[in-house]
Amino acid sequence: MDTEQVKQEISYRSSRAGGKGGQNVNKVETRMEALLHVASSQGLSETEKDRIHRKLATRISAEGLLAVASQTARSQLANKDLATRRLLLLIEKALEVPKARKATHIPAAAHARRIQHKKLQGQKKKNRQRPGRDGGE
Repeated sequence: MDTEQVKQEISYRSSRAGGKGGQNVNKVETRMEALLHVASSQGLSETEKDRIHRKLATRISAEGLLAVASQTARSQLANKDLATRRLLLLIEKALEVPKARKATHIPAAAHARRIQHKKLQGQKKKNRQRPGRDGGE
């Protein structure tokens, strides 16, 4: 992934943020949304685009836009920076290839220890019961 190229391809959309803030929230469009059209991105290879489409399918709109919004800061510039960082982090996480899991074998001694512990626990609980409560009397 060419991070600088992807940064240049990100477009932004602003809107009014919700929540507390009084008059500032009602007047100023501080909420910023970072948008990236994944399919037409020049900074991503075809395999990277495919992986992003598979892993982030629920976050990509019908138009093919991957969007991340930020409205935590009071200024538009700070929210723009936050949204950009979140979008790039989301893409990086989607591009990570998970390690292949190695199958392991449980040693016989460990298995025997576990069974022995279960038997001891069962015996301990059985000893806590009132005498003559086997269910037969």
